[in-house]
Amino acid sequence: MNTQITPDERRLLAEKVGINEQYLYQCLTGRREMSATEAVRIEQETGGRLSRKMLCQDSWGAIWPELVEAQA
Repeated sequence: MNTQITPDERRLLAEKVGINEQYLYQCLTGRREMSATEAVRIEQETGGRLSRKMLCQDSWGAIWPELVEAQA
């Protein structure tokens, strides 16, 4: 998966938003699911560069069905 962020940018973002950098990495690579609240916050913080769909790869469709409809 293309995470759209370099390791250095990931470290800076994690520090800025107060989450563990490895947790962010694991969410971006599909190893873990981020909470919906944190995913929206990071999406906003990055101006959409990192989307909630990227951070909640397995569950985003159930959490935000309006995004699924918008994609169709």
